[in-house]
Amino acid sequence: MSYILKFNNKNQGFTLLELLVVMVIIGLLAGYVGPKYFEQIGKSETKTAKAQVDALGKALDQYRIDTGSYPTTEQGLAALNKNPGNISKWSGPYLKKNVPNDPWDKPYLYKSPGEHGDYDLYTLGKDGQQGGTKEAEDVVSW
Repeated sequence: MSYILKFNNKNQGFTLLELLVVMVIIGLLAGYVGPKYFEQIGKSETKTAKAQVDALGKALDQYRIDTGSYPTTEQGLAALNKNPGNISKWSGPYLKKNVPNDPWDKPYLYKSPGEHGDYDLYTLGKDGQQGGTKEAEDVVSW
């Protein structure tokens, strides 16, 4: 007894229409999910900047406790890691590492005396300009 297997010679696969429908569905999903994903990245960068401004503010406060004043604008945030001159009461470094750049890879801006307090410590956000919303929002110490 012999068994004969018969195969249907029809080409099996996807039609162009089926492929286009799948591509449209994938495009719609990417169009919906993509902006939500990138919005979360922008929020996390702003949160990181707020945490860094807070940590730098605490280091500046410790510097003031030790030396009696905040670093001048000319001394800048570098005074937290290296004695800016012959300040005898300097007990640093006040940071374990060098002063980081903001999440957008720009240096934090520091001014002492500040316009809003003893010092102004801030970053201008992703756009690098004053004002803005969401990821372009300024992150400030005041």
